[in-house]
Amino acid sequence: MKWDPSKYVEFGNHRDRPFHDLVARVLADDPREVVDLGCGPGNLTATLAERWPHARVTGIDSSAEMLSKASALGEREPRLDFVEGDISTWQPGPDTDVVVTNAALQWVAGHQEMLGGWLRALKPGAWFAMQVPGNFTSPSHALMRELAGSSTWSSRLGGVLRHDGAVGSPADYLNIMLDAGCSADAWETTYQQLLPGKDPVLEWVRGTGLRPVLAALPPEEAAEFERQYSALLHDAYPESVHGTVFPFRRIFAVARRNP
Repeated sequence: MKWDPSKYVEFGNHRDRPFHDLVARVLADDPREVVDLGCGPGNLTATLAERWPHARVTGIDSSAEMLSKASALGEREPRLDFVEGDISTWQPGPDTDVVVTNAALQWVAGHQEMLGGWLRALKPGAWFAMQVPGNFTSPSHALMRELAGSSTWSSRLGGVLRHDGAVGSPADYLNIMLDAGCSADAWETTYQQLLPGKDPVLEWVRGTGLRPVLAALPPEEAAEFERQYSALLHDAYPESVHGTVFPFRRIFAVARRNP
């Protein structure tokens, strides 16, 4: 599946806020090695180098398109490095002090089992911070699944959208972290995002959740799917004089490996 870095960073202030809220709960003083799993275009990874000025910061992502965008940041900051890789095969090293993963694990099947292994492999005192979407039952995603499963589209889009079981609950992640020998905190937040413009929810999901559908269909059919989906979104998210309110639920969990 190809990613569009320019589309992904649209609504940047809205998309970036959960990342900053997550990292604010990581209380590492002076880490040596910081890893960002699923770093995307690298703009948020770069803020980790600013937060911890003595750390070597590595962003890992499987998308060559995203890493092409991120590489310019690495050229400007020698402590910042970007590597193409699969999250599912990653393991922390002996010097890994902080791991951050923001809006990435929902794409990794079986990530809850992987999380326990990663945490156990961390050295004492190391931190792991994660954030995943919690809006798979919201209209933006439910309507997408319903349309993809309709008689018009099911033959081409059957099995494309993997939403059931894509993420756990805050309690699931808390228990995984505690069982792995960590001190942990888990919570959820629903941001009431006020989106401007025409078809703003469609524009939002084009950068993330709609990508599998767009990748599975030829351009003409993708445009028709978007037309039908947009009509459903207009009813679910009516525009007001202030803009379109888009509830944006996120799930957070932060762990520190116990000594």
